[in-house]
Amino acid sequence: MELQDRIERFLSGSPHAVVGASANREKYGNKVLRAYLKSGRAVFPVHPSASEIEGLTAYPTLASLPVSVHGISIITPPEITERIVEEAGQLGIVHLWMQPGAQNERSVAIAQRLGMNLIAGNACLLLASGLSRSPSTSEPYAEGGL
Repeated sequence: MELQDRIERFLSGSPHAVVGASANREKYGNKVLRAYLKSGRAVFPVHPSASEIEGLTAYPTLASLPVSVHGISIITPPEITERIVEEAGQLGIVHLWMQPGAQNERSVAIAQRLGMNLIAGNACLLLASGLSRSPSTSEPYAEGGL
């Protein structure tokens, strides 16, 4: 399946979770979370020790989310990503977007073995999905705005 088809499938449902969400606005875990919010999408931050990020309740694990999610954006170190992919599989989450640097061969292999709709490699959600664009224009949000 082509990358654009996988992206469309990933974005076709709701809600999403950002695993590796961060309260630090300089980190991609925060920028991705804010991109979902600015696009008007339902999103849940997942972080093992944060209680709130960007005004949203943060959850320590995917299993602790109050609802089932359509897909997850993963912004974690590769060895943690492996565990996240396994947890997602156990929960029936099939749409995964591993941000650049989050994946390794094992995490990709696990996702492929589980038949997941996987976006990995150099495809950054902020650039490839259009989520980082203003809803009223085709212009990307200014760096300070994200």
